[in-house]
Amino acid sequence: MKQPKNIFLIGPMGAGKSAVGRHLARTLHLTFVDSDDEIESRTGVDIAFIFEKEGEDGFRKREAAAIDDLTKMDGIVLATGGGAVTSIDNRSHLGGRGLVVYLYTSVDQQVSRTKKGRERPLLENGDRRGTLEKLLAQRDPLYREIADLVVETDGRKVHSVASEIIEQIS
Repeated sequence: MKQPKNIFLIGPMGAGKSAVGRHLARTLHLTFVDSDDEIESRTGVDIAFIFEKEGEDGFRKREAAAIDDLTKMDGIVLATGGGAVTSIDNRSHLGGRGLVVYLYTSVDQQVSRTKKGRERPLLENGDRRGTLEKLLAQRDPLYREIADLVVETDGRKVHSVASEIIEQIS
């Protein structure tokens, strides 16, 4: 397989999309882009604020516009938000404009990896595990629908996951 012009990373929260994406981009001499960072840059506020003021629907509209624009670029590794695949347009843009890699991780690993760090508005309801289980059940078929590769990330280091992706596309 010839190296694709673009690599799009999809998967649930805590799968390692941003960390793996940065490593992949450095190794492959591509530009790394994170769709959530792009949305924050465009709006001047963080994702949590957008959720608070506009709700999930408002955020998803902004996300769709960003993904449409970003997937038209060449030479990027794009880390998407976990819910990006809930939009049929996003799935079409991702699946049609680059190589899609689903970084799969178990709910146990997601719980562990999302304890600290970035605010995650969908996990603010007090039932982190239950929410993650529900989201994975809903989204896993959507991730698999557009994935060219599925790479498991449980218990693995970033460089190991990135190396597997590079090996698969070489």
